[in-house]
Amino acid sequence: MVVELNKLLQLVVDKNASDLHLTVGIPPTVRLHGTLRPLSLPPLQPEDTVSFMKAITPERIQQELKEKGGGDFGFAFEKKARFRVAIYKQKGNVGISLRLIPNKILSFDEIGLPPSSKNLLFRPRGLVLVTGPTGSGKTTTLATMIDFINQENDCHIITIEDPIEYFHDHKKSILTQREVGVDVGGFSEALRRGLRMDPDVILVGEMRDLETIQAAITAAETGHLVFGTLHTTGAARTINRIVDAFPVEQQEQIRAQLSTALLAVVSQALLPKVEGGVCAAFEIMIVNSAIEHLIRENQTHKITSAIQTGAKDGMILLDDFLYNLFIQKRITYQTMMQAAQSPPDLEQKIKEYTYAAAKK
Repeated sequence: MVVELNKLLQLVVDKNASDLHLTVGIPPTVRLHGTLRPLSLPPLQPEDTVSFMKAITPERIQQELKEKGGGDFGFAFEKKARFRVAIYKQKGNVGISLRLIPNKILSFDEIGLPPSSKNLLFRPRGLVLVTGPTGSGKTTTLATMIDFINQENDCHIITIEDPIEYFHDHKKSILTQREVGVDVGGFSEALRRGLRMDPDVILVGEMRDLETIQAAITAAETGHLVFGTLHTTGAARTINRIVDAFPVEQQEQIRAQLSTALLAVVSQALLPKVEGGVCAAFEIMIVNSAIEHLIRENQTHKITSAIQTGAKDGMILLDDFLYNLFIQKRITYQTMMQAAQSPPDLEQKIKEYTYAAAKK
């Protein structure tokens, strides 16, 4: 074996890299500040990745790898860090991707979430969706929100995760964390059983299928504060994605349910900062009577302008958040444009800003 796995994991922790990739034919590779960097080591052989896999993978996941070609699990590296691990087959060989889960749960300020989003966490019922592509920091944002409720409110919080990433202590609340595949069979089953456990707050790690989406909306309607994630970008697309998951004959009913159950959509992206490291950009839609009407009447294309006019309620479009980060010189022009929802509009806004600045 070219190197001990422990030494590689220690390097990831020391450098605060986000990911470690172990793939046959290339050296171990880390992702640092969004960039992939191969280590100065020989390429990995098939027996290396098999050995690494066996050293950290539970028996049930090894079985899943044989039967389905892949599996995911959480892994604790001594007392130093936790990793989210994906093992998979590629070209007949075993590959491993490990994502470092920060030990420390961040505050709202550290994440960059506007203070207005804290108000959502005191609501007695409703659905809050945190959306974005893989690796955009959704899990970190949700961990911050759950930790805030845990500190401020006395309630029973149930999290359903695959795998559990952040470990929460009981503070003012009782916190029950259930791992799919270990503590319970699947998300929809866990949600159904969870409703019998006297919960106040439920976190659904992933709303993957119609059954889970339906159960989450019903739980939000019946007096629970529910948090969920979707791999969508932007509030309008998120609502369309939920509605489109249902058969056509049910879609009108789901729009009606969603219009009353949904509290907010927080959509986010993780971007490289000018001075190194990463920062989050957010789009925040908080459901008011205007947005409730647009959801119910299938007019999601008008949601963007409703968010623009809802700034006083704490709403912001992703492009406006990106613009602010650029003006503060925290991200580059290229980074801003790559993450933008409407690059031409943003380009026009920058031109107007530059023109106004030149006139002063």
